[in-house]
Amino acid sequence: MDSRSTSDPRRLDVSAFAAASGEIGGEWPIADFPRLPTVPPEEGLAPGPVVAWRASGRMARLAGASVQPMLHVEAQAEPVLRCQRCLQPLRVSVQVDRRIAFVDGEDAAAVLDAESEDDVLARVAALDLHELVEDELLLTLPLVPRHDVCPDPPRLRDPDDAALSGAGNPFAALSVLKRGLPSA
Repeated sequence: MDSRSTSDPRRLDVSAFAAASGEIGGEWPIADFPRLPTVPPEEGLAPGPVVAWRASGRMARLAGASVQPMLHVEAQAEPVLRCQRCLQPLRVSVQVDRRIAFVDGEDAAAVLDAESEDDVLARVAALDLHELVEDELLLTLPLVPRHDVCPDPPRLRDPDDAALSGAGNPFAALSVLKRGLPSA
Protein backbone atom coordinates (compact mmCIF):
# COMPACT_ATOMS: atom_id res chain seq x y z
CA MET A 1 0.00 0.00 0.00
CA ASP A 2 1.48 3.37 -1.02
CA SER A 3 0.35 5.72 1.74
CA ARG A 4 1.30 8.74 -0.41
CA SER A 5 -1.63 8.12 -2.70
CA THR A 6 -4.19 6.56 -0.34
CA SER A 7 -3.92 8.77 2.76
CA ASP A 8 -6.40 11.63 2.93
CA PRO A 9 -4.90 14.29 5.23
CA ARG A 10 -8.42 15.43 6.18
CA ARG A 11 -9.40 11.92 7.35
CA LEU A 12 -6.13 10.20 8.22
CA ASP A 13 -6.26 6.71 9.72
CA VAL A 14 -3.26 7.19 12.01
CA SER A 15 -2.93 3.50 12.90
CA ALA A 16 -2.81 2.32 9.26
CA PHE A 17 -0.62 5.27 8.27
CA ALA A 18 1.91 4.51 11.02
CA ALA A 19 1.86 0.75 10.35
CA ALA A 20 2.70 1.48 6.68
CA SER A 21 5.44 3.96 7.68
CA GLY A 22 3.55 6.49 5.60
CA GLU A 23 4.75 9.89 4.49
CA ILE A 24 2.66 12.69 3.06
CA GLY A 25 3.15 16.40 2.64
CA GLY A 26 2.39 19.39 0.54
CA GLU A 27 1.20 22.95 0.72
CA TRP A 28 -2.13 24.44 1.71
CA PRO A 29 -3.06 28.08 1.04
CA ILE A 30 -2.68 30.12 4.22
CA ALA A 31 -6.18 31.48 3.53
CA ASP A 32 -7.53 27.95 4.22
CA PHE A 33 -6.59 28.37 7.91
CA PRO A 34 -9.35 30.66 9.22
CA ARG A 35 -8.11 30.64 12.83
CA LEU A 36 -4.57 31.65 11.85
CA PRO A 37 -4.59 35.44 12.26
CA THR A 38 -3.20 37.57 9.48
CA VAL A 39 -3.37 41.29 8.73
CA PRO A 40 -5.12 42.06 5.42
CA PRO A 41 -2.58 42.37 2.56
CA GLU A 42 -3.85 45.82 1.61
CA GLU A 43 -2.28 47.11 4.85
CA GLY A 44 1.25 46.51 3.57
CA LEU A 45 2.75 43.04 3.74
CA ALA A 46 1.20 39.96 2.21
CA PRO A 47 1.45 36.76 4.25
CA GLY A 48 3.42 33.86 2.88
CA PRO A 49 0.95 32.34 0.43
CA VAL A 50 1.11 28.79 1.74
CA VAL A 51 1.58 26.57 4.75
CA ALA A 52 4.17 23.94 3.84
CA TRP A 53 3.67 20.72 5.80
CA ARG A 54 4.86 17.13 6.04
CA ALA A 55 3.78 14.17 8.15
CA SER A 56 5.35 10.78 8.62
CA GLY A 57 4.13 7.81 10.61
CA ARG A 58 5.75 4.89 12.35
CA MET A 59 5.07 2.43 15.12
CA ALA A 60 7.10 3.08 18.27
CA ARG A 61 7.32 1.78 21.80
CA LEU A 62 6.16 4.37 24.28
CA ALA A 63 7.56 4.37 27.83
CA GLY A 64 4.96 2.71 30.03
CA ALA A 65 2.99 1.35 27.07
CA SER A 66 3.24 -1.10 24.22
CA VAL A 67 4.01 -0.23 20.60
CA GLN A 68 1.79 2.66 19.51
CA PRO A 69 1.26 4.69 16.32
CA MET A 70 3.49 7.76 16.21
CA LEU A 71 3.06 10.78 13.93
CA HIS A 72 5.82 13.29 13.20
CA VAL A 73 4.33 16.58 11.96
CA GLU A 74 6.33 19.46 10.51
CA ALA A 75 4.93 22.72 9.14
CA GLN A 76 6.01 26.24 8.43
CA ALA A 77 4.16 29.43 7.57
CA GLU A 78 4.60 33.19 7.46
CA PRO A 79 1.44 34.90 8.71
CA VAL A 80 1.41 38.68 9.00
CA LEU A 81 0.47 39.91 12.47
CA ARG A 82 0.20 43.39 13.93
CA CYS A 83 3.20 44.68 15.89
CA GLN A 84 2.04 45.58 19.38
CA ARG A 85 4.47 48.52 19.58
CA CYS A 86 3.95 50.38 16.30
CA LEU A 87 0.73 48.67 15.08
CA GLN A 88 2.32 48.09 11.66
CA PRO A 89 2.17 44.71 9.83
CA LEU A 90 4.83 42.22 10.90
CA ARG A 91 5.70 39.02 9.01
CA VAL A 92 6.31 36.21 11.49
CA SER A 93 7.97 32.95 10.54
CA VAL A 94 6.51 30.04 12.52
CA GLN A 95 7.61 26.42 12.45
CA VAL A 96 6.17 23.24 13.90
CA ASP A 97 8.18 20.10 14.61
CA ARG A 98 6.07 17.83 16.77
CA ARG A 99 6.00 14.10 17.53
CA ILE A 100 2.67 12.75 18.69
CA ALA A 101 1.90 9.25 19.95
CA PHE A 102 -1.65 7.93 19.75
CA VAL A 103 -3.06 5.58 22.39
CA ASP A 104 -6.47 4.08 23.16
CA GLY A 105 -8.52 6.30 25.47
CA GLU A 106 -8.31 9.75 27.03
CA ASP A 107 -7.27 8.38 30.44
CA ALA A 108 -4.30 6.48 29.02
CA ALA A 109 -3.33 9.54 26.97
CA ALA A 110 -3.36 11.77 30.06
CA VAL A 111 -1.22 9.37 32.09
CA LEU A 112 1.31 8.70 29.31
CA ASP A 113 1.48 12.35 28.25
CA ALA A 114 2.74 13.30 31.71
CA GLU A 115 5.51 10.67 31.46
CA SER A 116 6.55 11.08 27.82
CA GLU A 117 8.74 13.65 26.10
CA ASP A 118 6.45 13.40 23.06
CA ASP A 119 2.84 14.54 23.02
CA VAL A 120 0.30 11.77 23.59
CA LEU A 121 -3.26 11.97 22.27
CA ALA A 122 -6.20 9.59 22.31
CA ARG A 123 -6.56 7.70 19.04
CA VAL A 124 -9.44 8.78 16.81
CA ALA A 125 -10.98 6.96 13.85
CA ALA A 126 -10.04 9.72 11.41
CA LEU A 127 -7.59 12.52 12.22
CA ASP A 128 -7.96 15.85 10.43
CA LEU A 129 -4.31 16.62 9.77
CA HIS A 130 -5.20 20.06 8.38
CA GLU A 131 -6.84 20.98 11.70
CA LEU A 132 -3.91 19.53 13.67
CA VAL A 133 -1.43 21.62 11.65
CA GLU A 134 -3.54 24.73 12.27
CA ASP A 135 -3.66 24.00 16.02
CA GLU A 136 0.10 23.52 16.17
CA LEU A 137 0.78 26.72 14.19
CA LEU A 138 -1.47 28.68 16.55
CA LEU A 139 0.53 27.39 19.51
CA THR A 140 3.78 28.70 17.98
CA LEU A 141 2.56 32.27 17.40
CA PRO A 142 4.18 34.88 19.66
CA LEU A 143 1.94 36.10 22.47
CA VAL A 144 3.01 39.69 21.85
CA PRO A 145 4.21 40.09 18.27
CA ARG A 146 6.59 43.00 17.77
CA HIS A 147 9.42 44.12 15.53
CA ASP A 148 12.95 43.99 16.94
CA VAL A 149 13.19 47.59 15.74
CA CYS A 150 9.94 49.19 14.55
CA PRO A 151 10.15 50.68 11.04
CA ASP A 152 8.24 53.85 12.03
CA PRO A 153 7.70 54.90 15.62
CA PRO A 154 4.06 55.26 16.60
CA ARG A 155 2.71 58.71 15.88
CA LEU A 156 1.75 60.57 19.02
CA ARG A 157 -1.29 62.81 19.05
CA ASP A 158 -0.59 66.31 17.81
CA PRO A 159 -2.61 68.88 19.76
CA ASP A 160 -2.80 71.00 16.61
CA ASP A 161 -4.37 68.12 14.68
CA ALA A 162 -7.70 69.28 13.23
CA ALA A 163 -9.42 66.03 14.23
CA LEU A 164 -8.52 66.57 17.88
CA SER A 165 -8.88 70.34 18.16
CA GLY A 166 -12.60 70.17 18.92
CA ALA A 167 -12.14 67.55 21.62
CA GLY A 168 -10.48 69.93 24.08
CA ASN A 169 -8.82 68.98 27.29
CA PRO A 170 -11.13 66.84 29.46
CA PHE A 171 -9.42 68.10 32.63
CA ALA A 172 -10.11 71.72 31.64
CA ALA A 173 -13.77 70.83 31.24
CA LEU A 174 -13.68 69.15 34.66
CA SER A 175 -12.22 72.26 36.30
CA VAL A 176 -15.02 74.35 34.75
CA LEU A 177 -17.58 71.98 36.24
CA LYS A 178 -15.88 72.10 39.64
CA ARG A 179 -16.01 75.89 39.70
CA GLY A 180 -19.68 75.86 38.84
CA LEU A 181 -19.20 78.03 35.78
CA PRO A 182 -21.13 77.38 32.59
CA SER A 183 -19.04 75.53 30.02
CA ALA A 184 -18.27 77.22 26.75
